[in-house]
Amino acid sequence: MDNYKITEDALSRLNNCDDPRLKEVMTSVITHLHGVVKEVEPTDEEWLQAINFLTQVGHWCDDKRQEFILLSDTLGVTMLVDKVTDPKPPGTTESTVLGPFHVHGAPNLPFGANISKGQTGEPTLVMGRVLSQNKLPIAGATVDVWQASAQGLYDVQEPERFPDMNLRAVFHTDKNGCFGFCTEKPAPYPVPTDGPVGTMLKALGRHAWRPAHLHFMISAEQHISLTTHLFVKGDPYLESDAVQAVKDSLIVDFSLSHNNAEADQFGLPTPYYKVQEDFVLATAN
Repeated sequence: MDNYKITEDALSRLNNCDDPRLKEVMTSVITHLHGVVKEVEPTDEEWLQAINFLTQVGHWCDDKRQEFILLSDTLGVTMLVDKVTDPKPPGTTESTVLGPFHVHGAPNLPFGANISKGQTGEPTLVMGRVLSQNKLPIAGATVDVWQASAQGLYDVQEPERFPDMNLRAVFHTDKNGCFGFCTEKPAPYPVPTDGPVGTMLKALGRHAWRPAHLHFMISAEQHISLTTHLFVKGDPYLESDAVQAVKDSLIVDFSLSHNNAEADQFGLPTPYYKVQEDFVLATAN
Protein backbone atom coordinates (compact mmCIF):
# COMPACT_ATOMS: atom_id res chain seq x y z
CA MET A 1 0.00 0.00 0.00
CA ASP A 2 1.50 3.35 -1.01
CA ASN A 3 1.52 6.50 1.09
CA TYR A 4 -1.43 8.12 -0.65
CA LYS A 5 -3.57 4.98 -0.36
CA ILE A 6 -2.97 4.99 3.42
CA THR A 7 -4.24 8.59 3.62
CA GLU A 8 -7.24 7.86 1.42
CA ASP A 9 -8.11 4.83 3.54
CA ALA A 10 -7.85 6.86 6.77
CA LEU A 11 -10.16 9.54 5.34
CA SER A 12 -12.69 6.95 4.10
CA ARG A 13 -13.18 5.82 7.70
CA LEU A 14 -14.90 9.14 8.40
CA ASN A 15 -17.76 8.35 5.99
CA ASN A 16 -20.16 7.33 8.75
CA CYS A 17 -19.55 10.42 10.88
CA ASP A 18 -22.93 12.12 11.44
CA ASP A 19 -21.43 15.43 12.65
CA PRO A 20 -20.57 17.52 9.54
CA ARG A 21 -18.30 19.93 11.41
CA LEU A 22 -16.40 17.13 13.19
CA LYS A 23 -15.97 15.35 9.86
CA GLU A 24 -14.68 18.56 8.25
CA VAL A 25 -12.19 19.18 11.06
CA MET A 26 -10.90 15.60 11.20
CA THR A 27 -10.57 15.42 7.41
CA SER A 28 -8.28 18.45 7.55
CA VAL A 29 -6.35 17.17 10.58
CA ILE A 30 -5.72 13.75 9.02
CA THR A 31 -4.80 15.23 5.64
CA HIS A 32 -2.30 17.72 7.05
CA LEU A 33 -0.83 15.35 9.63
CA HIS A 34 -0.26 12.72 6.96
CA GLY A 35 1.24 15.48 4.81
CA VAL A 36 3.77 16.33 7.51
CA VAL A 37 4.79 12.67 7.82
CA LYS A 38 5.22 12.36 4.05
CA GLU A 39 7.26 15.56 3.93
CA VAL A 40 9.66 15.01 6.84
CA GLU A 41 9.73 11.17 6.79
CA PRO A 42 10.35 10.75 10.54
CA THR A 43 12.20 7.71 11.83
CA ASP A 44 10.50 5.45 14.37
CA GLU A 45 12.65 7.04 17.07
CA GLU A 46 11.65 10.57 16.01
CA TRP A 47 7.96 9.70 15.94
CA LEU A 48 8.19 8.16 19.41
CA GLN A 49 10.02 11.28 20.58
CA ALA A 50 7.13 13.41 19.27
CA ILE A 51 4.58 11.24 21.07
CA ASN A 52 6.59 11.35 24.30
CA PHE A 53 6.85 15.15 24.01
CA LEU A 54 3.07 15.53 23.76
CA THR A 55 2.64 13.06 26.63
CA GLN A 56 4.94 15.17 28.80
CA VAL A 57 3.05 18.34 27.86
CA GLY A 58 -0.11 16.67 29.15
CA HIS A 59 1.59 15.56 32.36
CA TRP A 60 2.60 19.15 33.11
CA CYS A 61 -1.01 20.40 32.97
CA ASP A 62 -3.00 20.92 36.15
CA ASP A 63 -5.55 23.40 37.56
CA LYS A 64 -2.84 26.07 37.91
CA ARG A 65 -0.76 25.56 34.77
CA GLN A 66 -1.78 24.73 31.21
CA GLU A 67 1.25 23.52 29.28
CA PHE A 68 -0.81 22.85 26.14
CA ILE A 69 -1.91 26.51 26.06
CA LEU A 70 1.76 27.45 26.44
CA LEU A 71 2.64 25.15 23.54
CA SER A 72 -0.12 26.64 21.40
CA ASP A 73 1.02 30.16 22.35
CA THR A 74 4.70 29.64 21.58
CA LEU A 75 3.96 28.05 18.19
CA GLY A 76 1.84 31.05 17.18
CA VAL A 77 -1.27 28.87 16.92
CA THR A 78 -3.24 30.74 19.59
CA MET A 79 -2.82 34.05 17.81
CA LEU A 80 -3.74 32.46 14.49
CA VAL A 81 -6.94 31.07 16.02
CA ASP A 82 -7.62 34.51 17.48
CA LYS A 83 -7.20 36.07 14.05
CA VAL A 84 -9.44 33.68 12.09
CA THR A 85 -12.20 33.13 14.65
CA ASP A 86 -12.57 36.44 16.47
CA PRO A 87 -12.85 39.36 14.04
CA LYS A 88 -13.68 42.56 15.88
CA PRO A 89 -15.81 45.41 14.51
CA PRO A 90 -13.87 48.63 13.87
CA GLY A 91 -13.46 50.71 16.99
CA THR A 92 -13.62 47.82 19.45
CA THR A 93 -10.70 46.68 21.58
CA GLU A 94 -8.53 43.98 20.03
CA SER A 95 -8.12 40.63 21.73
CA THR A 96 -5.00 38.59 22.38
CA VAL A 97 -3.94 35.35 24.10
CA LEU A 98 -5.40 34.08 27.37
CA GLY A 99 -2.06 32.66 28.49
CA PRO A 100 -1.52 29.62 30.72
CA PHE A 101 -1.91 31.30 34.13
CA HIS A 102 -5.50 32.50 34.37
CA VAL A 103 -7.14 31.19 37.54
CA HIS A 104 -10.88 31.04 38.19
CA GLY A 105 -12.17 32.30 41.49
CA ALA A 106 -10.08 35.45 41.94
CA PRO A 107 -11.46 37.65 44.74
CA ASN A 108 -14.02 40.35 44.02
CA LEU A 109 -12.51 43.63 45.16
CA PRO A 110 -13.84 47.19 45.37
CA PHE A 111 -12.83 50.16 43.25
CA GLY A 112 -9.30 51.31 44.08
CA ALA A 113 -8.20 48.13 45.87
CA ASN A 114 -4.52 47.19 45.76
CA ILE A 115 -4.04 43.73 44.23
CA SER A 116 -0.31 43.57 45.06
CA LYS A 117 0.28 41.71 48.31
CA GLY A 118 4.04 41.58 47.86
CA GLN A 119 4.34 45.24 46.79
CA THR A 120 7.89 44.67 45.59
CA GLY A 121 7.48 46.55 42.31
CA GLU A 122 6.90 50.15 41.35
CA PRO A 123 3.46 51.38 42.54
CA THR A 124 0.98 51.72 39.71
CA LEU A 125 -2.57 53.00 39.34
CA VAL A 126 -4.72 51.43 36.62
CA MET A 127 -7.88 53.28 35.60
CA GLY A 128 -10.27 52.35 32.85
CA ARG A 129 -13.75 52.35 31.40
CA VAL A 130 -15.75 49.62 29.70
CA LEU A 131 -17.78 50.98 26.80
CA SER A 132 -20.18 49.67 24.18
CA GLN A 133 -19.61 50.05 20.44
CA ASN A 134 -21.47 53.35 20.48
CA LYS A 135 -19.10 54.52 23.24
CA LEU A 136 -21.74 54.44 25.99
CA PRO A 137 -20.58 53.25 29.43
CA ILE A 138 -21.44 49.69 30.47
CA ALA A 139 -22.40 49.45 34.13
CA GLY A 140 -21.85 46.18 35.97
CA ALA A 141 -19.29 44.77 33.54
CA THR A 142 -16.97 42.14 35.02
CA VAL A 143 -13.27 42.97 34.78
CA ASP A 144 -11.03 40.01 35.64
CA VAL A 145 -7.38 41.10 35.93
CA TRP A 146 -4.13 39.24 36.58
CA GLN A 147 -0.43 39.78 36.05
CA ALA A 148 3.08 38.62 36.89
CA SER A 149 5.05 40.35 39.62
CA ALA A 150 7.97 42.71 39.15
CA GLN A 151 10.12 39.57 39.53
CA GLY A 152 8.37 38.01 36.53
CA LEU A 153 6.42 35.37 38.44
CA TYR A 154 2.71 34.64 38.76
CA ASP A 155 1.36 33.79 42.19
CA VAL A 156 0.79 30.15 41.19
CA GLN A 157 4.54 29.90 40.58
CA GLU A 158 5.13 30.97 44.20
CA PRO A 159 2.46 29.00 46.11
CA GLU A 160 4.42 29.00 49.37
CA ARG A 161 4.64 32.79 49.32
CA PHE A 162 1.19 33.53 47.92
CA PRO A 163 -1.24 30.70 48.79
CA ASP A 164 -4.32 32.97 48.58
CA MET A 165 -3.82 34.68 45.23
CA ASN A 166 -1.71 37.71 44.45
CA LEU A 167 -1.87 40.21 41.61
CA ARG A 168 -5.26 39.02 40.45
CA ALA A 169 -8.80 40.17 41.20
CA VAL A 170 -12.26 40.73 39.76
CA PHE A 171 -13.79 44.22 39.60
CA HIS A 172 -17.19 45.47 38.46
CA THR A 173 -17.73 48.75 36.64
CA ASP A 174 -19.82 51.53 38.17
CA LYS A 175 -22.68 53.39 36.50
CA ASN A 176 -20.15 55.31 34.41
CA GLY A 177 -18.46 52.12 33.22
CA CYS A 178 -15.39 52.88 35.35
CA PHE A 179 -13.06 50.59 37.26
CA GLY A 180 -9.74 51.19 38.96
CA PHE A 181 -7.15 49.39 41.03
CA CYS A 182 -3.64 49.72 42.41
CA THR A 183 -0.88 47.27 41.62
CA GLU A 184 2.82 47.11 40.79
CA LYS A 185 4.20 47.94 37.37
CA PRO A 186 4.53 44.73 35.34
CA ALA A 187 7.94 43.64 34.11
CA PRO A 188 9.04 41.51 31.16
CA TYR A 189 9.47 37.85 32.03
CA PRO A 190 10.24 34.52 30.39
CA VAL A 191 7.47 32.01 29.86
CA PRO A 192 8.04 28.90 32.00
CA THR A 193 10.98 26.93 30.67
CA ASP A 194 11.08 24.18 33.30
CA GLY A 195 8.72 21.96 31.32
CA PRO A 196 8.66 20.36 27.86
CA VAL A 197 7.79 23.63 26.08
CA GLY A 198 10.90 25.21 27.57
CA THR A 199 12.95 22.27 26.30
CA MET A 200 11.47 22.83 22.84
CA LEU A 201 12.30 26.55 22.87
CA LYS A 202 15.90 25.85 23.87
CA ALA A 203 16.29 23.22 21.15
CA LEU A 204 14.97 25.72 18.59
CA GLY A 205 17.35 28.45 19.73
CA ARG A 206 14.47 30.72 20.73
CA HIS A 207 14.26 33.11 23.67
CA ALA A 208 11.34 32.72 26.07
CA TRP A 209 10.69 36.37 26.96
CA ARG A 210 7.37 38.20 26.97
CA PRO A 211 7.06 42.00 27.13
CA ALA A 212 5.58 43.48 30.31
CA HIS A 213 1.79 43.43 30.33
CA LEU A 214 -1.44 43.29 32.30
CA HIS A 215 -4.10 40.68 31.54
CA PHE A 216 -7.80 41.53 31.23
CA MET A 217 -10.86 39.37 30.72
CA ILE A 218 -13.94 41.57 30.40
CA SER A 219 -17.55 40.51 30.04
CA ALA A 220 -20.95 42.18 30.10
CA GLU A 221 -24.50 41.20 29.26
CA GLN A 222 -25.41 41.46 25.57
CA HIS A 223 -21.75 41.94 24.64
CA ILE A 224 -19.01 39.64 23.36
CA SER A 225 -16.46 38.82 26.07
CA LEU A 226 -12.95 40.17 25.57
CA THR A 227 -9.62 38.63 26.53
CA THR A 228 -6.75 41.03 26.05
CA HIS A 229 -3.56 42.65 27.41
CA LEU A 230 -2.16 46.10 27.96
CA PHE A 231 1.52 46.16 27.01
CA VAL A 232 4.04 48.63 28.44
CA LYS A 233 5.22 51.06 25.78
CA GLY A 234 8.98 50.92 25.22
CA ASP A 235 9.43 47.35 26.44
CA PRO A 236 12.42 45.69 24.72
CA TYR A 237 10.46 42.53 23.84
CA LEU A 238 7.49 44.10 22.04
CA GLU A 239 8.91 43.10 18.64
CA SER A 240 9.89 39.56 19.64
CA ASP A 241 7.22 38.40 22.09
CA ALA A 242 7.69 34.65 22.59
CA VAL A 243 3.98 34.07 21.97
CA GLN A 244 3.51 36.65 19.16
CA ALA A 245 0.65 38.31 21.07
CA VAL A 246 1.50 42.01 20.73
CA LYS A 247 -0.88 44.25 18.79
CA ASP A 248 -0.03 47.91 18.29
CA SER A 249 -3.38 49.09 19.64
CA LEU A 250 -2.68 47.36 22.96
CA ILE A 251 0.63 49.16 23.64
CA VAL A 252 0.02 51.94 26.17
CA ASP A 253 1.93 54.53 28.18
CA PHE A 254 2.64 53.85 31.85
CA SER A 255 3.32 57.48 32.71
CA LEU A 256 5.03 58.68 35.88
CA SER A 257 2.69 60.80 38.02
CA HIS A 258 3.39 63.21 40.88
CA ASN A 259 -0.29 63.89 41.67
CA ASN A 260 -0.22 64.03 45.49
CA ALA A 261 -3.99 64.31 45.86
CA GLU A 262 -4.61 61.23 43.74
CA ALA A 263 -1.79 59.37 45.51
CA ASP A 264 -3.43 60.11 48.87
CA GLN A 265 -6.82 58.98 47.54
CA PHE A 266 -5.49 55.56 46.61
CA GLY A 267 -2.86 55.18 49.32
CA LEU A 268 0.07 55.33 46.94
CA PRO A 269 3.49 56.95 47.38
CA THR A 270 4.63 59.58 44.92
CA PRO A 271 5.75 59.30 42.28
CA TYR A 272 3.74 56.38 40.91
CA TYR A 273 2.96 55.03 37.48
CA LYS A 274 -0.47 55.48 35.95
CA VAL A 275 -2.20 53.92 32.97
CA GLN A 276 -5.68 54.84 31.77
CA GLU A 277 -7.46 52.94 29.02
CA ASP A 278 -10.94 52.44 27.60
CA PHE A 279 -12.05 48.95 26.60
CA VAL A 280 -14.75 48.85 23.92
CA LEU A 281 -16.81 45.66 23.67
CA ALA A 282 -18.60 44.40 20.57
CA THR A 283 -22.33 43.83 20.87
CA ALA A 284 -23.44 40.21 20.94
CA ASN A 285 -25.33 40.43 17.65
